[in-house]
Amino acid sequence: MYVYNLGQRFYQVVDTFPNKIALSYPAGRAYSFAEINLLSNQIARLLLQSGVEQGDVVAIFNDKSVYGYGFMLACIKCGFIYSNLDVTSPLIRLQRILDTCKPRFIYYDIANSELQASIGQKFPEAVESSITGLIDQLVLHSDENLEQTKEVLGSNPAYIMFTSGSTGFPKGAVMSHSNVLNFIEWGKETFSVTDEDIFTNANPIYFDNSVFDFYVSLFNGSTLVPLGHDLVKNAGQLVQAINQSACTIWFSVPSLLVYLLTTRALKPTDFPTVKRIAFGGEGFPKNKLKQLFEMLGDRVTLFNVYGPTECTCICSSYPITKIDFENMKELAPLGYLAPNFGYQILPLDDNEPNFGELALIGPCVGLGYFSDPDRTKASFIEMDNFPYRQVMYKTGDVVKREGNGYLHFKGRIDNQIKHMGYRIELEEIEAAFSTLAYVNEVGVIYERLSPELGQIKAFIYPTEAAPDDSIVLNAIKNILPPYMVPRVIKRLPGLPKNSNGKVDRKQLAAL
Repeated sequence: MYVYNLGQRFYQVVDTFPNKIALSYPAGRAYSFAEINLLSNQIARLLLQSGVEQGDVVAIFNDKSVYGYGFMLACIKCGFIYSNLDVTSPLIRLQRILDTCKPRFIYYDIANSELQASIGQKFPEAVESSITGLIDQLVLHSDENLEQTKEVLGSNPAYIMFTSGSTGFPKGAVMSHSNVLNFIEWGKETFSVTDEDIFTNANPIYFDNSVFDFYVSLFNGSTLVPLGHDLVKNAGQLVQAINQSACTIWFSVPSLLVYLLTTRALKPTDFPTVKRIAFGGEGFPKNKLKQLFEMLGDRVTLFNVYGPTECTCICSSYPITKIDFENMKELAPLGYLAPNFGYQILPLDDNEPNFGELALIGPCVGLGYFSDPDRTKASFIEMDNFPYRQVMYKTGDVVKREGNGYLHFKGRIDNQIKHMGYRIELEEIEAAFSTLAYVNEVGVIYERLSPELGQIKAFIYPTEAAPDDSIVLNAIKNILPPYMVPRVIKRLPGLPKNSNGKVDRKQLAAL
């Protein structure tokens, strides 16, 4: 049967593997494909009864419960647009996100009355539900498959993934059903995925790496093992959970694997059933990558993957071999882009056509930024050298194309960084400091301490009434998520400027 949306694809998987385990919680319950299908059908009808219509946004404060995943599935079945949100983010950041997407329905996957009260007060027009009252609501609704799924177009948005924005406001990348269907097929072929595979979901569900976990597993009939935040933070327990769950495919940011190595939680006998380890979102320090390769490389294939949130999170996959350790000074290459991607290199210098900003073209390029036409227009460019409409996404990543055609990541053209696996705009951190009345000026840099470690450092020109640094940091923690809070604050009587009158980050770095 031909499918043109994600809901149909999932029904197809359920028909093929009804009794197979879809979600397997470490030391907890397991749910079959039939069970989560019926659950998501009930959730979908709850949303429909609540007045949610095709194209409306459903915000999910997702804590990886079976209901959190059920809401995601319910949305794609009815053409609703879901957005997973981080319950630990500061309220002001969440308000900005919700102001942008204006959800019709908000679901809280954990009991947090304080958060729910704060959000509910700011967005009274949204229907709300929490896990505490959900079960009683669901029993009132049919669990049969929905006729509405047939009405969802491949071009319809499936989800919004919010990332750091340079203006101080997060931006929401929108991906369509067709984008994700194409990604599912590519993931299946690239990683030789079968229904016997068991995927990890160590990535936060609001982070774009989780797109691979969720879609390439469940939509190919594989099992997904949800790993909670507290479990992921405990290296020993995390490794034990992977071992006991018999996982076969792992995907995470390099820093999580480095954490397992540096804490010595990962040993050569661990991950006994894992066959493929993919990592992406930041560069993997060569010395640590070599350590991992020497530990597991004889039985596990390691993949360096690359891709922006705006293009279904992965657009290249490069298998690591011994040859990659002949040069320990460079990161592993990105390799070739996936066959479902075209690209152009926009040269930074006309004399170097193989060095410049990477621009992506193809069926995984997303729809733009939600309710943000200016930033969409700046990054999703209509190409003028085509006799028909063709859109490319300017990644902001600087790459170099070698003679063998491999692409190598060389940096960013702007002030975006990768820290702890998260993509962060330094300007968003600066914007947070600028909201403090006792900060006259601010400049933020990223200082590399070693190949695998770095820190965010803020330079401020404070007023005379400015409190001490601990109070300043506490104020910032109420605005930004933990991974964006600077480790160091330095006070200056004024910040250095460049010829354009802007704060000069190069001079700050020299300090």
